Amino acid sequence: MDDITYIDTSHRYSKAVIHGGVAYLAGQVANDPSKPVEDQTRQVLAQIDEMLARCGTDKSRLLSANLIFRDFRDFDVVNRLWDAWVVPGRAPTRTPIEAKMAAPEFLIEIQVSAALPRK
Repeated sequence: MDDITYIDTSHRYSKAVIHGGVAYLAGQVANDPSKPVEDQTRQVLAQIDEMLARCGTDKSRLLSANLIFRDFRDFDVVNRLWDAWVVPGRAPTRTPIEAKMAAPEFLIEIQVSAALPRK
């Protein structure tokens, strides 16, 4: 029996992989990247909520997060939204990164992992 579950797999990547009681999500970017960073961040956090639910977990069980910024000048805006979204007392480990994005219109990408509830 395979103990790895792949969700929404293409030839290149899966949107999530579940293994060993942990859900690993691919980096999430905005569905509408024409919007400013505040709107893109809201979109990304909503997508993370949706994908975590599909995996059978939620943001209260986050383990780690990578926040990838096109420009660190957006750090304060993203942090304000992140701080309001994260469950108090359950902040994951976190690494902010400034990087060239896959497409220039993407301003923020967030990748997380979360523990699954015990069955």
